[in-house]
Amino acid sequence: MAETEANWYVVHTYSGYENKVKANIEKTIENRSLQDEILEVRVPMETVVEMRNGSRKTVEKKLFPGYVLINMVMNDDTWYVVRNTRGVTGFVGPGSKPVPLSDAEMKPLGIKTENISVDFKEGDTIVAVAGAWKDTIGVVRRMDFGKQTVTINVEMFGRETPVEISFAEVRRMA
Repeated sequence: MAETEANWYVVHTYSGYENKVKANIEKTIENRSLQDEILEVRVPMETVVEMRNGSRKTVEKKLFPGYVLINMVMNDDTWYVVRNTRGVTGFVGPGSKPVPLSDAEMKPLGIKTENISVDFKEGDTIVAVAGAWKDTIGVVRRMDFGKQTVTINVEMFGRETPVEISFAEVRRMA
């Protein structure tokens, strides 16, 4: 129990069980009051535009089918809880010894390990200065400090659609 710092770990699951594993772990966290030790469970998703029967359809796809990311303090209890969750086949690492993801490995997943402080709040107008939504202007609808993201509504296909953008990619409009 020497480690007290939380890190992101990768857990392998049966394919198609990712969301069930996430829900089961979150229920266990609640039941056993492990909020201070298992901080977040994520199934990384990406938005993909598919063409189906001649029409464009925006769908959410799992970035890593068969894997779940967990931000946790690794100790005997938390290891046991996660390892014995239905649908989990094990932690990713040599000889099933969990190895935390590095900051460099986290960045492409859109998970920031450093906290970004922002000078805007809900209701403020912001502009995206980088990423897929560069130059898009919107009003802040929601802020998620855990994920370091802001949600704005963008007009797409003639209707308002919520879009989540990293704090690092937006600036407050002057």
